[in-house]
Amino acid sequence: MGIPSERIDRLSTLAREAVVDDEYGRAREYVALARRIAERNRCGLPGTFSRRTCDDCDVYLRPGRTSRVRLRPGRVVVRCLECGSTARYPFES
Repeated sequence: MGIPSERIDRLSTLAREAVVDDEYGRAREYVALARRIAERNRCGLPGTFSRRTCDDCDVYLRPGRTSRVRLRPGRVVVRCLECGSTARYPFES
């Protein structure tokens, strides 16, 4: 595990804590910084972190506060409450 991936993990933790404390602007900055570090160092975001963030507005998604999660046959639908974008992920039951 290199320095960029350690920083991305730390920023993920900070973004989650900022959303819990209702500081959405700060969480958005942490997510944007983590994406920038991943792009610069060509290491990519972890799968769990990329699914918990909105691709359009960089907000950390927390069900019930910043996103709505719905189960549909064969997929999970996540809607961002900040920008209204929708993400669909396959799901096997």
